Amino acid sequence: MKNVVVSNWSLVLAFALVLVSIGISAKEKLGLTKDILISVIRAIIQLVVIGYVLKFIFHVNTLWLTLVSTIVIIFNASWNANQRDPNLGRNIWNSIIAEAVGTYATLGILIFSGIIKPVPMQVIPITGMIAGNEMVAVGLCYKALNDSFNDLHQQVLEKLALGSDIKTASMPILRRSIKTAMQPTIDSAKTVGLVNLPGMMSGLIFAGVNPIYAIKYQIMITFMLLSATGLGAVISGYLAYKNYFNDRMQLK
Repeated sequence: MKNVVVSNWSLVLAFALVLVSIGISAKEKLGLTKDILISVIRAIIQLVVIGYVLKFIFHVNTLWLTLVSTIVIIFNASWNANQRDPNLGRNIWNSIIAEAVGTYATLGILIFSGIIKPVPMQVIPITGMIAGNEMVAVGLCYKALNDSFNDLHQQVLEKLALGSDIKTASMPILRRSIKTAMQPTIDSAKTVGLVNLPGMMSGLIFAGVNPIYAIKYQIMITFMLLSATGLGAVISGYLAYKNYFNDRMQLK
């Protein structure tokens, strides 16, 4: 295997790519210069810190520390997904349950099938991929729920007035929201290999792995993400729609 080495000087030169975004923001008067700089600084600090943390965890190689790491990842993903919910009645436990079930169910199948081993070097990166994609799907589901309840407010009220329960009245909204949440992952699966070479596959190829083996891993990642985002979207949707109704089953 060939080692890919990125020098500090190379990183400094690569910062010119960030200047492109800053230049666009300045020229078009988008007001994003500060946000871009803050995001870059945060990314550098976070990645450096997590790099040393992962080095320690991989060296210790204990099951309990691996489990704690997955819990931290899931909690952070849940927190960020919950922050994307425009509904003032949002409940972070909806996100935690959706993220935990989707992540651990998918991870369990991968370990049970022997695709990955229950070691931190494999479990932690895969957990990050699953939880990160679920976070996006859950956030999209929340956004679609909120938009749909606003757009179809009158229709829901009419169904409730005719005697429907809240689940029946909300079902078209739920289906639309879950579909919206899953669509980006499905679209990505349609174009993988043709339009883009994803991170896992590209990383393995960069490391000198036979492209055929890299493709097999990427197929596994595609299956994994379809499962995780589907579970996350369904669970979060069916939990979150209830937040739009009060204790008397009336639409807020």
